[in-house]
Amino acid sequence: MTRLSTHDAIIIGAGPAGTSVALTLARHGWAVALVEKSAFPRRKVCGEYMSASNLALLDRLGIGEAWRANAGPEIRRVGLFSGETCVEAPMPHAKDEPSANGFGRALGRDILDFLLLQAARSAGVEIFQPYRAVAIERDGDMQTVQIQAGDETTMLRAPVIVAAHGSWEPGPLPSQLEKANRPSDLLGFKAHFTGSSLAPDLMPLLAFPGGYGGMVWADHGRLSISCCIRRDMLAQLRKHKHHGPEHQGHVSASDAVFRHLMDSCRGIRDALETAHLDGPWLAAGPIRPGLRSCYEGDIFRVGNAAGESHPIVAEGISMALQSGWLLASELACAPAGRAGREAAGRHYAAAWKGLFSTRVYAAAAIARIALRPGSAALMEATVRNFPKALTLGAQLSGKIKPVPGFV
Repeated sequence: MTRLSTHDAIIIGAGPAGTSVALTLARHGWAVALVEKSAFPRRKVCGEYMSASNLALLDRLGIGEAWRANAGPEIRRVGLFSGETCVEAPMPHAKDEPSANGFGRALGRDILDFLLLQAARSAGVEIFQPYRAVAIERDGDMQTVQIQAGDETTMLRAPVIVAAHGSWEPGPLPSQLEKANRPSDLLGFKAHFTGSSLAPDLMPLLAFPGGYGGMVWADHGRLSISCCIRRDMLAQLRKHKHHGPEHQGHVSASDAVFRHLMDSCRGIRDALETAHLDGPWLAAGPIRPGLRSCYEGDIFRVGNAAGESHPIVAEGISMALQSGWLLASELACAPAGRAGREAAGRHYAAAWKGLFSTRVYAAAAIARIALRPGSAALMEATVRNFPKALTLGAQLSGKIKPVPGFV
């Protein structure tokens, strides 16, 4: 039997963007359904760092204390590990936060997403998990979302649909991007390690042939290392990184990436010399950096679905949380009806671009430098002679930019 449920808003995806929307709308009295395809807690390809400028928002969402209690150490220095180069510089301080809270920290997505989902449930959000959204159809002034869990089908109806499903996974929804495999695609990899010797207050950018990444101390003594690598470079590594003809074609993608990181960066080798892998490597992608429509076909988009910066600047979680809050703030005060939704969509799109476009463009520029063949040496020389370029890059990426309404 197919079940039918009616709400004021349906959110597809329960990551930081989706839960931020759901929580904020629920606390404005909306009846909200939140659809998530994965069971929590779950690990996810993500750098896991979050800037201190989000602390007031985390408090508003109800998880600020839990985040402070669980997150890793404050990140007071930013660095560059590339080849034999290991350079560091001060991380800019969030001036609007007290000195004890003025620096960002990292928390594993398995913990962060679970905390946000629990807060959403406590706020009255109806959670459908694990359910996958498979179709969206217009029904007069309402829209119907078909969701499935095994053989069970449920139909959800609401005037407001929010796509918070990210941009990496293709699917049947009109808000999902078409799949296209290109040699230049960037594929994401992530792992946790324990026992690393990396300084606890340092977050280095990793630059290596064909890709870039970062590493940071997260919660419970876990070092989080994440990176993006070009599809064609990965194919080349998997072809050549074997010990003999009998092993050809049997090197996993994650093994090839890990060996490439260790071979390419002295700083990574030093940091992981005594470390142990904590759980399997994760892979996802390809990533889809760029600006997209925030409101199209009567569907609102938040997080990576709305626009994505290269993860080289470690601002993905910040952009997700803040975009969800921006949208919910517009929707909560919009008049009922399609005209009200369209006005909210225009205001939200303008606010999104004002808050995020600079860091998207800055991230793209930094990524182009890091990925260009032969440019690693130029980057290394620049940073060696002008370490404060790292601090400037952190400022341009939005590390200390306050969230509107929280100043």
